[in-house]
Amino acid sequence: MKILHVEAGKHLYGGARQVQYITEGLAARGIDSLLACPLDSEMSRQPPAGVRVLPIRMGGDADIGLAFRLARLIRAEKPDLVHLHSRRGADTWGALGARLAGVPCVLSRRVDNPESRLAVALKYRLYDHVITISEGIRQVLLDEGLAPGRVSCVRSAVDPAPFLAPVGPSAFRAEFRLPQDALVAGVVAQMIPRKGHRYLFAALPGLVDKYPELQVLVFGQGPLLAELRADVAARGLEGVVHFAGFRHDLASWIGGLDMLVHPAEMEGLGVSLLQAAAAGVPVITSRAGGLPEAVLDGVTGLLCPPADVDALAAAIDRLAGDPGLRRQYGEAGRARILAEFSIDRMVEGNLAIYHQVLGR
Repeated sequence: MKILHVEAGKHLYGGARQVQYITEGLAARGIDSLLACPLDSEMSRQPPAGVRVLPIRMGGDADIGLAFRLARLIRAEKPDLVHLHSRRGADTWGALGARLAGVPCVLSRRVDNPESRLAVALKYRLYDHVITISEGIRQVLLDEGLAPGRVSCVRSAVDPAPFLAPVGPSAFRAEFRLPQDALVAGVVAQMIPRKGHRYLFAALPGLVDKYPELQVLVFGQGPLLAELRADVAARGLEGVVHFAGFRHDLASWIGGLDMLVHPAEMEGLGVSLLQAAAAGVPVITSRAGGLPEAVLDGVTGLLCPPADVDALAAAIDRLAGDPGLRRQYGEAGRARILAEFSIDRMVEGNLAIYHQVLGR
C-alpha cells in the first residue's frame, strides 16, 4: 500500500505532530508513506522517520493552483490513496487534486467549528471517507447531514514517553523564575479567541485574593498576544500571569504544573490536555467539542460550561485547595492516556479506514 499524506501546517505541533505519528507508524508497518508539505515547513526540514517528504508550494485557501500541483504529484507518484490532514486549502484543493488524478482520498477533520448543511453536502462529497479526531467532531458532521457510514472517529494520540519523567518542583520554579512556594497553573494553547484565555484572566482576581501563592504560566504564541498582555495589565495581574512563549522543550517541564487550565469555547480534542495528563497533571477544561473525551469529569479533572467565568473559578478553587485531589486526578489521567490514547491505536485505526476505502 502506498499513501500520499498532505499536511499544510508549517510548524511541528498540533495536527502536524499527529501526522508525524501516523506516517512513522505506517512506515514501521511496511506502508510506503509519502508526505506533501509546504516548502518552508518544519516537516520539510525534519522528515518523519521512514517517510519520503515532497515539499511543494502551498498558498492557503485562495491557492487554486494547489489542486493542479497536487494532481501532477499524485499522477507522478501513483499512490493508492491520498490522506488530507489539514485545512488551509489542503482539504478542498487536495480533494480536487485527488479527483483530477483519479485516486481516492480521505480527510482528517480536527476542528469542531460548524459548517452549513449545504457546505457539507457539497464539500464532503469530494472525500471517500472522513476521519474525525473525536466523537464530538463526528457528531457535528452527523448533525450537519453527513451519512454515518462516511465518517469514523479515530482519536488523536500522544507519545507518553517524554512526559513520564518526574519534574523537580524546585528546578521547575527556578526555570520560570517563580517563588518556590508558588501554586502553578498553566495554559498551553495558541493565542486565538476560541482558546478562551480571557475567561481565565477574568477568574483570577478573586482566586489570587484567596490563594496569594497562585501563579499562571501561559505557553504559546499567536495573534492575540498583545491583547492578552494588555488584559493582564488592566486587571493588575502582571505579577501573577507570566507569558512563557512557545517552548520546544515543554515536554520536559509540563509535569511541574499543579494544574492545566484550558477554558476553550471550541476544541476538536485538545492534544495539550492529553500531554498534561500523560505528565500526571490534573486538567480543568470546558464541556465543549471533544474536550469531554480528553478529560473525564471528576476522574482525571474537572469540566465547566464554556465561557462561564464563575464555574471556571470554582473549579480552580477546588483543585487549588486540595493537593490530594490534584494527585488523584493526575494519576488517573496518566493511566488513562497509557491505556486509551496510544500511537499504535491511532495508526491501526487509520489503517483500518484505508483498507475499508480501498476494499481490502
